Amino acid sequence: MTTENNSLNEMQRADVAVAAEHARILTEALPWVKAMAGTTVVIKYGGAAMVDASLRAAVMEDIMLMKAVGVNPIIVHGGGKDISALVTALNLPSEFKDGLRVTTPEVMRIVTMVLAGKVNEELVLALNAHGPLAIGLSGVDGSMVHCEIPDPELGRVGKVVMVDTDPITTLQKEGYIPVVASVGVGPDGQAVNVNADTFAAALARTCNASKIVFMTDVDGLYRDFSDKSTLISRLTAAEAHELIDSGILAKGMIPKVRAAVDALDGGVSRAHILNGTMEHALVLELFTDCGIGTMITGSADDLYRHDVAARVSRSALN
Repeated sequence: MTTENNSLNEMQRADVAVAAEHARILTEALPWVKAMAGTTVVIKYGGAAMVDASLRAAVMEDIMLMKAVGVNPIIVHGGGKDISALVTALNLPSEFKDGLRVTTPEVMRIVTMVLAGKVNEELVLALNAHGPLAIGLSGVDGSMVHCEIPDPELGRVGKVVMVDTDPITTLQKEGYIPVVASVGVGPDGQAVNVNADTFAAALARTCNASKIVFMTDVDGLYRDFSDKSTLISRLTAAEAHELIDSGILAKGMIPKVRAAVDALDGGVSRAHILNGTMEHALVLELFTDCGIGTMITGSADDLYRHDVAARVSRSALN
């Protein structure tokens, strides 16, 4: 009997040790939760994390956790792979110029069908598996996102010129999570295709977001992509401009970095580029001391304030 009791006590001690580690992690998150409660965070969702079912489930858990601790997430998505698959299946031409899809009227119908239909519905359903909180829409709904067409050779590809935030703020006031497809309204009143990164940046600026997060398939920005030790964990908007001008960045990252800087120039405090293939990347970056990925701030002063706030919040707990 004594041996059984000792064995039971050892098991209990092991359980308590695990619980204590969980409690430590929750305590570590507290300063970041306090700092972000009540703020808006725009999440540009894409890459493998949107396609892979298990990764998508982990992202949905992170977003629901953000909502539960008082953060107001807005999800923006594209859906290039699904668009390409349907364009190919229908034997329509698939052409790109400077990384943007040439969008004929026929292709535009597919873009709307895929983004505002298939992909948006899938993400809303995945979020609502945790409770009836997500509502899907696109920039066409409520004439929310108005665009010009800067390059006729690209067809119906829009550049955002104005955002009416009323549809978003109305949903947020009612406690919902907006899931927004990157389709806007063109100058002729018809739908246009919008790059999801720039679409997200425009929403972040006009919705007074505190942060914008770009989820991708790499760990962040590198000074030399072939050397993984050159990952850049933090930099300012000015330094990001220098990276673009230097030609160091991989071509696929340039639109994201430009969109991040655009958001910062519009008043967003922080921009983050994360690897969505890492489970719970959002929670790691936003609610832990270590963070992952690349964080871009408006200036060196913003970075200093971020560090001071972290130290003050941490000391208050000790």
